[in-house]
Amino acid sequence: MSLWVKICANTSLQDAQLAVDAGADAAGFVFAPSPRRVTAGQAAAIVPHLPAALEKIGVFVDASFDEIAATVETVGLTGVQLHFSAAPDLPAKLKERFGQKLRVLRVVHFEAGGAAADSGLDDNVDAVLVDSRTATAVGGTGKTFDWAAASKTLFQNGKERKLVAAGGLTPGNVAEAIATLRPWGVDVVSGVEAAPGRKDPGKVRAFVANARAASGK
Repeated sequence: MSLWVKICANTSLQDAQLAVDAGADAAGFVFAPSPRRVTAGQAAAIVPHLPAALEKIGVFVDASFDEIAATVETVGLTGVQLHFSAAPDLPAKLKERFGQKLRVLRVVHFEAGGAAADSGLDDNVDAVLVDSRTATAVGGTGKTFDWAAASKTLFQNGKERKLVAAGGLTPGNVAEAIATLRPWGVDVVSGVEAAPGRKDPGKVRAFVANARAASGK
């Protein structure tokens, strides 16, 4: 199976189109407090202009089921990314509402002692996104987690669960991350930006190309 590549935190059609042109599998939109936040209305103006084959993933932090469901419908999202604090039954409720076609990713944060939240084996979660965090941010931090430690613990069971590496990835280090972790997918935000919320075309293209080359797919 080929490596899954997501370019997250798009704020304009131009940036989302960059992900398409570079060959990414998914474009992410942040619906949570962030310099990269977009409204459902803003994302709904972008998504219809993107290819049907491109996955459109909404990122939610501390959002209710009703809020997420309304955003999925308004924007035309094909997937959701739920942070570690989301209610345990939220993935199941979303699958019940939208069916198996909605991809559900759950975020965990890897720390020195292991994952800060149980990655679990919830059948309603399609993939687990492993990220880093700081005292003030739960994503988009530009900080890497300990890949070597994660490869010996969380990622050693990668065949049992689709794991997506995130946190501090760049065109320059994504190959090393893939070689160390052997993830199912990779996700990037700040590593391909010219400024928060604005993508750098060269970095986007280089990130996808380097990730594909490293995975051989």
